[in-house]
Amino acid sequence: MNKYFLSFLLCVSLALCKPALTEEVSIDTYRGSATVEKGAKAIAVLDIAAVDTLDALGIDIAGMPTPHYVDYLATLAKETKSVGSLFEPDFEKLANMELDLIVAGGRSSRQYEQLSEVAPTIDMTIWGEDHLGQVLARLSAYGKILNKEDAAAALRGELLAKVELAKNTIAGKGNGLIVMANGPKVSAFGKGSRFGWLHAALDLPEAVEGVDEQTHGEVVSFEFIADANPDWLIVIDRAAAIGQSGDTASETLNNALVQTTNAWKNKNLVYLNSANIYIAGGGIQSMNQTLDEVIVAFGAKN
Repeated sequence: MNKYFLSFLLCVSLALCKPALTEEVSIDTYRGSATVEKGAKAIAVLDIAAVDTLDALGIDIAGMPTPHYVDYLATLAKETKSVGSLFEPDFEKLANMELDLIVAGGRSSRQYEQLSEVAPTIDMTIWGEDHLGQVLARLSAYGKILNKEDAAAALRGELLAKVELAKNTIAGKGNGLIVMANGPKVSAFGKGSRFGWLHAALDLPEAVEGVDEQTHGEVVSFEFIADANPDWLIVIDRAAAIGQSGDTASETLNNALVQTTNAWKNKNLVYLNSANIYIAGGGIQSMNQTLDEVIVAFGAKN
């Protein structure tokens, strides 16, 4: 074996042993700026809003939570491995999947540190003011790290166009109050709340300003709703969203005090698809479907 052949073997060996160069990008997450390797292939997603947006981008997902609650992800869920629930990831399953990336968010955010020990993890929770801005930032981040910039730009344009259509449809048609029924209990949500983007992004005036911005809203009475006298009641049914039985939102709100409001008298009660906004709120598909519901409801009133 001559020295030239030995040199060739050495070069081949070094090339095979040398790790492939990876490109990293900086993205904004719920926990601040993060550096992530581009082009992740094996991805587990533990937030339904994130599953929603990644699915819209055409990204293959290796694992997602069960149950997922929203109808439009049923086919994806059948094709994807279950990796625990929204609150309790299955760490053993995740560890055995040789993942490139874990996307946490929302209800799984509190598990971020433990998930980070399994694989590189980003927390893509959407919360607080400027909900729409955060949704678009998450979309842009996914596009950057998964080589889907063009698809993300297209989805951004479609969503913003629908937001403008909703704003124009709502304009001049009065104020609104967002309420969530949970069996016999009712909570109200203001501009800075988890559902407040319906006010902030769509310029829907609040029937009552200064409503508490707690996670589950401000518990209110039927007297509160009557005094607020909203022109529109935007209704979310929590029990329906998570598949629980009991009083429906329409049954709960069908009482003498609510019936005194302009919203009731003018048949301006908008019952949203509750799973979409409550479970998948912040997902691109979810937001588009909610906007469609708002456009249809307000557009029916001349």
